[in-house]
Parts: sequence; structure tokens; C-alpha cells
Amino acid sequence: MSPRLDLALQSGLTLTQPLTVLGPTTASDLSALPRETQVVQPFKPFHDHFATQGFDVTPEAQDARQDAIVILPRAKALARSMVHQACTRASGVIVVDGAKTDGVDSLLKDIRKRVAIEGPISKAHGKIFWFQSDAQAFEDWAAPAHQTADGYQTAPGVFSADGVDPASALLLTALPDKLGARVADLGAGWGYLSAGLLKAPGLKALHLVEADHTALTCARANIDDPRAQFHWADAVTWRAPEPIDTVVMNPPFHTGRSAEPALGQGFISSAAKNLSRNGNLWMVANRHLPYETTLTDTFAHVEEVTGDNRFKVFHASRPRR
Repeated sequence: MSPRLDLALQSGLTLTQPLTVLGPTTASDLSALPRETQVVQPFKPFHDHFATQGFDVTPEAQDARQDAIVILPRAKALARSMVHQACTRASGVIVVDGAKTDGVDSLLKDIRKRVAIEGPISKAHGKIFWFQSDAQAFEDWAAPAHQTADGYQTAPGVFSADGVDPASALLLTALPDKLGARVADLGAGWGYLSAGLLKAPGLKALHLVEADHTALTCARANIDDPRAQFHWADAVTWRAPEPIDTVVMNPPFHTGRSAEPALGQGFISSAAKNLSRNGNLWMVANRHLPYETTLTDTFAHVEEVTGDNRFKVFHASRPRR
């Protein structure tokens, strides 16, 4: 548990099983909690992290519980929807634990206007507070049933939830007409790139690989095509069921606030492993990210085909074995 939760339990907070923890990351230490605690985590690497520890892990909240702990995410809309979800799933105490950089002070201020707060306790650059579950008080914080962006279904907290990502749009315009029979979209998100890829002549199978279960659920709603195959998986470790002719991707470059180029580098390595001998990679990246060395180490041919002051689009072919 976090040092804030430990301190709260020493200061009068009592938690009752069955308990739900919503949104913990690998930075969250849940080792002191009973293994029957339900962990709700839609991000596959974090999901698997807690599953290996023996917790009851699910991408979406299942049965009702007594108490709930919300680990605050960065996205404000997602944080609000998680508070509402906790209140509808738990009938007892709702605990909110978050860092100042993730907006805990602002959320505390908003919640205090609706219900009576206990705590808050400040420690380790964050705060923890708790209140009695009241779903009615947070009805307007529920995630919209059909949030749309540019005609596509999205959801709070997913990448580019408010509209088409300009980098993905640039990549789509740079692609050749023919991509081959077997194509993969690594980090497919809610399906914008894949919707465009399905228009390519000769395409027989499209693999959408996405670690965010919520985003993948949106992709299923946005794409109704028998050639599309949906994989809830970490693109870095995913292995295709068949050699892929073309990989297309707009890889993420952070899970927190700081840029993590190793994420995109992992996507590049995964693409090379899944491509056929003469396969092609098409990817877009932010201009400042250092992917050129990894690309040239991994592929025999690499070129920047287009770009602007923000983004660069690469075509790489013939992965090195």
C-alpha cells in the first residue's frame, strides 16, 4: 500500500472486504491487501502485474463490493468517472489516493462540494481522503455511454479521446495504396488508423493490438469488419499468429509525465519480429524522439518519407534477423 494509505489506516480509516481497488499501477504496492481484493485495471501490463501476485484482476469492475479505493489517474474525465464507478460498485467507504501532479487537490475540492470528506491526509507529494459512497451525488460524473470524437466512439482516459490524433492522420495520408494481405496496427487505440487500413486493396487480415481494454472496446464498436482481429495485449510482447506483411503504428511514448523513448523502441523491435522477411513498417513519431538508431539497427532500409515541425513518418523494410 502507499505510505498515504498506511497513514490513513492509522488515523481512523477502516476498510472492509470485499474490497475493490480501481486503477493501481506498478508503482502501487498492494502486497498488504488480501488476495481476494478485486483489482480493476484495463491496461494489460499493469493487469498482468497484479494477476501474477494472485489478485482477482479484471479490466472492468464486476460484482458489487463493500469498500473501494480509487488510485487517481492523470485524466480528469477518467478520474471523475472512476469515482462514480466506485460509488455504484461499493456501498461503504470510497477512498481516493493521488499525487498533486495528477490533480488530487482539484478533485478533492470538487468532491467536497458534494459529500462530507474525512481526512484529507497529505504525504509524499499527494493526498488521501475518504467519504461514504453516494452514487446519486456523482451521477453527472458517469462516463458517457456513447462518447464520440469525429464520428468515432471513444471513452474518458483513452489516447486522443477528444478527436483524431494529428500524428495518426499524417501517417494515414503517407501510406501506400497496397499494404499486403496481412497487416497489424500496433497500439491501435480506438481504431482510427485501422478503419483507414481496411480500405487497402488486397487486405485479408488486420490485427488490432491494444493494451488498453477500454480503447479496444471502442475499436470493436468503431470497426465492423470480419477481417479485423482484436488483441488485448502489450504490443511490445505480442506475437502474431502468422507472418505480417505490413505493420503500421503510432507508438506511445509515455505512461507517466516523462517521455520514455524505450516504449517506442520496444514497438519497433516487436514490429521487426512479427514481419515477414520482406515486410514493411510504417510509423509516425514526435519529431524530438530518438528512434532513428533503433530503426537502422533493426531494418535494412529506413527513410523518413514525410513530416512537419511536430512529427516525422518513417518507412522501414526488410527486418534484420
